[in-house]
Amino acid sequence: MFEYRVEKLLVNQAEARMNELAREGWRVISATPNLARGYGLVVVLERPLR
Repeated sequence: MFEYRVEKLLVNQAEARMNELAREGWRVISATPNLARGYGLVVVLERPLR
């Protein structure tokens, strides 16, 4: 089983935030433009349930 997380990020902050979450065991499974706002990214992450 997995748990999922959705992050809404600005592009210039995305790399640092994704690296922080990776250290917590999260894996990026999708990154798409945030079309609702017209800027930024929507990033979906997963990790095994602990």
